Amino acid sequence: MNNSDEHMLARDLEHILLNTQNIWDDLAGKDIFITGGTGFYGCWLLESLIHANRRLNLNTRITVLTRNPDAFAKKAPHLAHNPSVRLIAGDVRSFDFPPGSFSHIIHAATDTDSGFYSDPIEIIKTIVDGTRHTLEFACHCGAKKFLFTSSGAVYGKQPYELSHLPEEYMGGPNPVDTSAAYAEAKRMAEQLCVLYSTRHDIAVKIARGFAFVGPYMAENAHFAIMNFIRDGVSGRKIQIRGDGTPCRSYLYSADLAIWLWTILVRGESRRPYNVGSEKGLSIAELANLVAEALPDSPGVEILGRPNPGQPRERYVPSTFRAHSALGLEEHISLLDSIQRTSRWLSKKLSG
Repeated sequence: MNNSDEHMLARDLEHILLNTQNIWDDLAGKDIFITGGTGFYGCWLLESLIHANRRLNLNTRITVLTRNPDAFAKKAPHLAHNPSVRLIAGDVRSFDFPPGSFSHIIHAATDTDSGFYSDPIEIIKTIVDGTRHTLEFACHCGAKKFLFTSSGAVYGKQPYELSHLPEEYMGGPNPVDTSAAYAEAKRMAEQLCVLYSTRHDIAVKIARGFAFVGPYMAENAHFAIMNFIRDGVSGRKIQIRGDGTPCRSYLYSADLAIWLWTILVRGESRRPYNVGSEKGLSIAELANLVAEALPDSPGVEILGRPNPGQPRERYVPSTFRAHSALGLEEHISLLDSIQRTSRWLSKKLSG
């Protein structure tokens, strides 16, 4: 990504700055440490922090743990080479603790490679051991605030009769289902965060993410919305391999950044917050919305057929807690989100 690509996000970055005015004083002059700083969450946190640094003269510095600094420098040179950013190489499960003190730690390491999800034991080791090691580092460096990006997967399957999942829902994934490894690992990681917070007096904030859309999200992974946008901007028919009935909701990346920064600074310790949109729609409706938003798309093809009488699957959060306690809102509509993401992806795919 070059400076012209960075300019494409200017409106989004101003939007983030406008809606985070009450949090930057807490970060001014501080040193932040982030895992997962080169992924979807991380790139948006870096973009918005660098923009706030530039506009507000914060003099905030951020150290980014990454397995491959060179690859990130190639992917986003304007982020990797910014003077407020320092890259260090390491595995989240075993990285050497960098010297110095860090007031805030963001643990956002997540692997989006499809091969990662095919090995349940590796999933658990990476999430649980990585969280434990990062918490040990928080104790070592004297961090006061720690943000863990968890997942709505911790609730397990959403009951058919429940339209939105609240934080108070006490369900959970099936522990004898091998496909539940990611969800179980996130649950255990949350427990580790709470235990370390209690023992070491660290304010641990937990953000349970649902589904998102926006620049920096991989278009060739397991994210249906990005696959749809990719096919649409490439002039290909959007294909749904299933029956199109599952219900999801999508929060735009710029709003996501607002929520994460706010939860880190103002969220209550050991009190999880759902992060996502409450505006659910079916996968079929989503595909048709993408097709309508992208004039080069030849339409939608649904390969599966619904099972009569089968209630449709839902994965939609209640975000009342974030609204009422932190004043967080969804500002950018899904249609606008799709259009902004498609412009960014078109430029990326065109080289």
